Amino acid sequence: MSAQLNDRQPLPFLKQGVAQIALVVADLDGTVERWWSLFGIGPWHFYTYGPDLVPVQSYSGKPARYSMRLALSTIGPLRVELIELGEGETIYADFVREHGYGVHHLGLQVDDMQTALALAKDRGWAVTQEGAGFGRDGDGHYAYLDTEAALGVALELIERPQGRVPPEKVYPPEAAEQGV
Repeated sequence: MSAQLNDRQPLPFLKQGVAQIALVVADLDGTVERWWSLFGIGPWHFYTYGPDLVPVQSYSGKPARYSMRLALSTIGPLRVELIELGEGETIYADFVREHGYGVHHLGLQVDDMQTALALAKDRGWAVTQEGAGFGRDGDGHYAYLDTEAALGVALELIERPQGRVPPEKVYPPEAAEQGV
């Protein structure tokens, strides 16, 4: 399939639906505890995405070094990602400066990141931040697109890894004991 699409044709990766909704939060641990106590959403798997876990990083089209803490859970088929700011310049810090904390992006799962990026570029959407290599076998790739002006929210393209590294912690603790 050619990467060339006119503006009237839908982008194929949008047809798969939204795989993830992500919020930037001030206090990751406190927010996870509230989501668990108020809604029973969990278990939550915690990771620190920094240069050790995500060896390939870029911000604004240039190589970068940044980190963030995140927690992942699911609500039915939808993955929820909560992100706490870490070190370095990131689109999350930009978002907090411009909007405060809240819903940051929608994640779209793609099978072929390079094809999806070519399609997004043809549509005029630049990559604002990117990371790769966070999977157990060095696979996994995410790329954020500059879609806020067009859609009111950023889009993240996600090529999920075949396997994840073990989480730093699981909340609630009893879920970790059960191996969830």
